[in-house]
Amino acid sequence: MNTNPSPAAGSPEVPDIGDIPAVEVVLTVAMHLMTASAVACGLTMNDDGTAREPDLAEARILINALAALVTASAPDLGSVHAAPLRDGLTAVQRAFREASAMPDSPGNGPGEKWTGPIVT
Repeated sequence: MNTNPSPAAGSPEVPDIGDIPAVEVVLTVAMHLMTASAVACGLTMNDDGTAREPDLAEARILINALAALVTASAPDLGSVHAAPLRDGLTAVQRAFREASAMPDSPGNGPGEKWTGPIVT
């Protein structure tokens, strides 16, 4: 059932969310969370080429959400989809730890409630 209004002439058609497979929805949300986490950890550059300042408070929220999503959905996604998400999650968790002036103790970093301690 398409609940979207008819697209304007010449504009791309937006698919109905109900027609998108659940795996695609979870992967898309996870990628947005992972990308936003990386940006918040300072892993990107500003438009002028300078290093972006990390915002670790924001990164902590995003990584916690990503860890919960990946951990909860992994059994349903299967290893083909879950393994790269786990790898990306671990990468942003490590980036957070490296960006922190006072790293959390093992097991207390962002997302570690769901993933267990991240070894650097």
